Amino acid sequence: MKILIAGYGKVGAALTRQLSAEGHDLTIIDSSKKKLESGQELYDVMAVNGNCATMNVLVHAGVKDADLLIAATNADEMNLLCCLTAHGINPNLRTIARIRNPEYSEQIYMMKDNFALSLLVNPERQAAMEIERLLKFPGFLKREAFAHGRVEIVELRVTEGSKLCDIKLSQLGSVIKCRALICMVLRNGVAFAPDGNFVLREGDRLFVTASTNDLAQLLKNIGAVTNRVKRVLIAGGGKISYYLAQRLNKSGMSVQIIERDNSKCIELASKLPNASIVHGDASDLNMLDSERLGPDDALVTMTGLDELNMILSIYGRSRGVGQIITKLGRSETSDIVDTLPLGSVISPKDLCSNTILSFVRGMSNQTGAAVAVHKIADGKVEAAEFYVDEATHHCGEPLKSIELRKNVLIACILHGSTVTIPNGDSCFVEGDTVIVVSGDNTVIGKLNDIFE
Repeated sequence: MKILIAGYGKVGAALTRQLSAEGHDLTIIDSSKKKLESGQELYDVMAVNGNCATMNVLVHAGVKDADLLIAATNADEMNLLCCLTAHGINPNLRTIARIRNPEYSEQIYMMKDNFALSLLVNPERQAAMEIERLLKFPGFLKREAFAHGRVEIVELRVTEGSKLCDIKLSQLGSVIKCRALICMVLRNGVAFAPDGNFVLREGDRLFVTASTNDLAQLLKNIGAVTNRVKRVLIAGGGKISYYLAQRLNKSGMSVQIIERDNSKCIELASKLPNASIVHGDASDLNMLDSERLGPDDALVTMTGLDELNMILSIYGRSRGVGQIITKLGRSETSDIVDTLPLGSVISPKDLCSNTILSFVRGMSNQTGAAVAVHKIADGKVEAAEFYVDEATHHCGEPLKSIELRKNVLIACILHGSTVTIPNGDSCFVEGDTVIVVSGDNTVIGKLNDIFE
């Protein structure tokens, strides 16, 4: 497909990397020549310098014969005007806009057709929803939901003294005593698709597939149950903090936000009457000490600086804070991050990119395309949800008789309300939902791509 990406910032760069790897014809548009030169050095893409909301720049970029436009500049208004102008030039064009301002949220969804938008994405809102899910289920580093929340792939770490330490996977059932599958292990930055002889070691990061109902049992049986979060301290008063506080207040959690910009504090206080807004510098560790955080509390670090977020999270962990969540804008440092006690790491850029990637694959493969796509294991592994339809091969055949591509695993099969962690005798039929995990840069565009 021919795709235009307007705005070569964090999201634009992430999408360029992912979509160019999948063979799409990409053109990036930005007002910064320096950014465009950086993109062309890294990827085989065309680059157009200029204002992406003007007709001449869009025409020069090839909008007349493009299939999709992704508007991801830093300005919501620019993104909307870009999509509207592009659609006026090419009525068959599909458009995606990144809209971040909370003031626009409700009206943009209501006026989606007026702005000729095929998809709206809000990275900050997505990040807030993800953080809320983690706070409601302490014990997991990440949670990726499938099949409307009925199945999840969760991440947890094997810590010193854990019941999982030095356990062979063939013996796992006697420890966890519930239906779950370890579909991937990340050890020293390398992803493994483990077999029954694989032995878990301290420091391993596990990616486990299970039904939502089995997750609580899993945590309980491995002794990883933590106290329910009663108070959430948020360092930084940006857009994610606003969305998160709004959601947590509805859930009955006590929320406190530390923000050093006085005018922003006043704005947050007017919009979040049930949250406590503290005017102060989160980088002052004495301020964190004065809040007397403990095992029943959660610390969410969301300042604009990745380095500061990491320092605050490490300090919070040293003070015995029950749950730590760290926002990182850059994922390039993942190998370093893996060695630090940062708790759950959230990347709004990656969440946004995954949503757009699912949409693009759906356009490329209208039949059998992935319903949802999640990058796990620091982006080294992909988990995708598919519907089984009449065109799907090998329906009704036991999995042990089906030859799958290398580095591909069927992690879960849903038949109606029944969740199955599959074995060799399991099978899927038309109407089922299948969760597929693939590694080593294996791209699965549609369900039939998993078969050898």
